[in-house]
Amino acid sequence: MVFTEQRQSARKILKVKALVALEGQAPLPARTADIGANGVSVTLQQPLQVGQGAQVGFDLLVEGRPATLQARVKVMYCIFGGGEFKVGFQFVNLDLKAMGHLARFLR
Repeated sequence: MVFTEQRQSARKILKVKALVALEGQAPLPARTADIGANGVSVTLQQPLQVGQGAQVGFDLLVEGRPATLQARVKVMYCIFGGGEFKVGFQFVNLDLKAMGHLARFLR
């Protein structure tokens, strides 16, 4: 099996608590692993379906101040390893505020 990199932008390590909300379900606790202009990867205790839509929320430190990023996302991959699931999310229609926070964080 050949694994090809699907990421379209550089990533920055980000290890913070996050919440993942699936429609009609209670939010799931998660931890971010890394983030880029197009998406974020998180670790979860349960698997998600590729293609599934969700909402993710977490805090970034932007110019020395905490900024909450809330974003609609789509599951691009879900891999089990080390007793947890690593899930790659692609951002879907980020709003201007979120885009601004993200751009400043990634600088």
